[in-house]
Amino acid sequence: MAKRKIVWSHKAKIKLFLILEFYVQQNQSISYSRKLYLKFRKELSYLIKHPDIGIKTDDETIRGLIIEKFIIFYEITPDQIIVHTVWDCRQNPYDLSFK
Repeated sequence: MAKRKIVWSHKAKIKLFLILEFYVQQNQSISYSRKLYLKFRKELSYLIKHPDIGIKTDDETIRGLIIEKFIIFYEITPDQIIVHTVWDCRQNPYDLSFK
């Protein structure tokens, strides 16, 4: 089997950018945003070898990887791991949508 690759959906890229930009504005520095981004990348890299480590969701095709105060929701396909969204757990859960 070929090695899976991580693919970010358009929505996930926007959410990630907004989260990182928020912390840049909040802290007046890119330090925390950079650390958070690197942490996301490191944790997502584990999914390549162990795609089932995320928690199951109500949607059978979607799993969630918990990283600090965030959950990265992703879908596993034979050749990709598709990141659908990044969720800050302090937000209203009724606003959450995967796709």
